Amino acid sequence: MDIQEKNEFFAVIMAGGGGTRLWPWSRKEKPKQMLKIFGEKTMFELTLDRLEGLIDADHILVVTTNEQAEKLKELSDKIPLENYLIEPIPRGTASVIGLAAIHLEKRTKNSVMAVLTADHIIQNVPYFQQLLHFGFNAAEDDYLVTLGIKPTFPSTGMGYIEQGNKIPANFPHDLFEVKRFTEKPDQKTADCFYESGKYAWNSGMFLWKTSRVLEEISLHIPDLFGQLTRISQAMDSGTYETAMKEVWSTIQPVTIDYGIMEKAKRVVVLPANSLGWSDIGSWDSIYDVLPQDSNGNITINCRSHYIDSEGTLTCSDNSEKMIVAVGLKNVVIVETDHAVLVCPKEKTQTVRDIVAFLKENHLDNYL
Repeated sequence: MDIQEKNEFFAVIMAGGGGTRLWPWSRKEKPKQMLKIFGEKTMFELTLDRLEGLIDADHILVVTTNEQAEKLKELSDKIPLENYLIEPIPRGTASVIGLAAIHLEKRTKNSVMAVLTADHIIQNVPYFQQLLHFGFNAAEDDYLVTLGIKPTFPSTGMGYIEQGNKIPANFPHDLFEVKRFTEKPDQKTADCFYESGKYAWNSGMFLWKTSRVLEEISLHIPDLFGQLTRISQAMDSGTYETAMKEVWSTIQPVTIDYGIMEKAKRVVVLPANSLGWSDIGSWDSIYDVLPQDSNGNITINCRSHYIDSEGTLTCSDNSEKMIVAVGLKNVVIVETDHAVLVCPKEKTQTVRDIVAFLKENHLDNYL
């Protein structure tokens, strides 16, 4: 049966991130998923496009903040308004996924949810849809499925999945046991992981039955399960909004990886090595996905002129702004109306430190 005909298959798009890794272009008021990094469409619009022909729009849920929801709705009218789930304040991916799961359990028993992100680049869309089809079949067999990406370099900014034995089952695509999750290792460890060939990057994309993930939440994060149960019961009594306000702020933030995936049973990794995938986790990662001129220079959303420069990236939030680079090599220049970043390409991971500095010093107007 065509997967689009399966009424129990849903996509849940997590779209509430603050978007600080591409600071200063990406900010809280306009995070990465709302930027046009890869062509004329925003990352959110591209995420929806990838699901066309596979999952109907009324089977797509978007979990985001109230402020971002209004802007996302303006970007696309495909998703029914009632399919936007609002998290009052960020409480980690476990709570986001749990919230979507209790909504889907009310809507369709035995539903399978593909958990996706709104701010990744995936260039091989047919293969992506094929993988979701494979993952759906594995999820129906009660596996918790995570998509793993073959590392292209020893990154310290990615989470890693250690692959175990191949699952001896009749699936049209290889599945492997997950032996261990490791979050953002140091450089020496990342080098070892990369050289071993036994590790995949954690893409942050998952597939599972809603009932299975709720079962795992009840086992490993019982407090969260109790809070989700209160919210679920409030749906039936017509007090959902009140319950969300009262309950959500009491949730302890935890990621789905740490809270569930590192402890759960029947966790498998589905290799996704030909996706043309990038999480655009830093400015230097853009070099892997955007076209460059003959000298390796990249221009984003501005006018540019390069003189005796190579490997230099220029970006502005004003498409009419002219940025001229003279005698530069492997430099990132980002100009916005509130801040300017000039940084060697190999130092772009320090954007995290810049954002931390701004938070610590209460310079929120720059975030």
